[in-house]
Amino acid sequence: MEEDRQQVNRGSVIRIAGAYVAWVMGSGFATGQEILQFFTSYGYWSFALLGINLLGFLLIGPMILRSGWEHREDPDYNHFVFFCGKKLGVAYSWFLPLSMFAGMVILISGSGATLQEYYGLNHYVGALMMAALALTAYIIGFQRFVRIVSFIGPTIIAFSVVVGIVTVCRDFSGLMAVEEGPSATPGLSASDVMEARQPVPFWWLSGLLYISYNLCGGSKYYSALGMTAPTRREALLGGVVGTIALMMSILLMNTAMLTDIGHTAVLDVPTLYLARKIAWPLGAVFSIILIMGIFSSCSAMLWTISEKFVVQGTRRSHFFAAAVCVAAFLLGLLPFAGLVGVVYTILGYVGMVFAACVIGKKWLTRK
Repeated sequence: MEEDRQQVNRGSVIRIAGAYVAWVMGSGFATGQEILQFFTSYGYWSFALLGINLLGFLLIGPMILRSGWEHREDPDYNHFVFFCGKKLGVAYSWFLPLSMFAGMVILISGSGATLQEYYGLNHYVGALMMAALALTAYIIGFQRFVRIVSFIGPTIIAFSVVVGIVTVCRDFSGLMAVEEGPSATPGLSASDVMEARQPVPFWWLSGLLYISYNLCGGSKYYSALGMTAPTRREALLGGVVGTIALMMSILLMNTAMLTDIGHTAVLDVPTLYLARKIAWPLGAVFSIILIMGIFSSCSAMLWTISEKFVVQGTRRSHFFAAAVCVAAFLLGLLPFAGLVGVVYTILGYVGMVFAACVIGKKWLTRK
């Protein structure tokens, strides 16, 4: 096609890649709790998990972005119906707001956990702040929101790379005895606390769950993001570049946490612990970056929920979004680590069918 032969605008690719990554950079990822549970808790198998996720994100993510670009002129486009058929697609359309609300609860809880663990603030202070920021972002509109969050993902990755590289270089010897060392919990070994963090007993299943809950939950956002791409090629390249950057960030943070797994496995915010070990000022700056990452995902989820029920930009939509934020704030006062393990695992199982539908659609289209 003509647009595929045009010169690629690197700025557009970077913008799409940054916004693509920003969805995943929520409280679970940015705090390290998500990486800890779905990757690091499986020890050396976590590196095989990275390979599974690289393939899964490269296969499915760009497909969703491209579908959004190809249907950018269709105001009634439903990506679930496109990939899964009418009956299953409609069912997913109604399930999505529920899953996004559960995700918002985790994000708001993670904001409270971050500020409490590093600054000693009450959990509800950080949770309330995040609910208010998400509502503000919703009111300013989706296009402005994309411009705001497109730099947040790369910023978190940059800090993760710094923390990861310094930690691995300094504490590399810790990788030699990941499961044999002691833990910060008296009477338990590192292997004991790692096993307690595992969301499912099989490492490969953890990899599939991580792919499915991220790409299914974010599919509406990714579809809308694809519609903002100038060309189809830039939409695809944005997904590819975002995926590679995301996996590199996970690789570094996973390796860094493995070097001191006895301590990181018992914390709600292990990334802050690693940053603080390097230097307290670095940890302080990183805590602000983490809040920004939580904000990016929380705002995107609020937009996804509201888009299903109300017309965007109206006074009614603002009241609806405010009610969602209040409810998510109240439930977000629950323990953070427990919410991550239970909710994300359930959403992952539900998202597996959608991921299979996307792959099936790709195969049928090629055939």
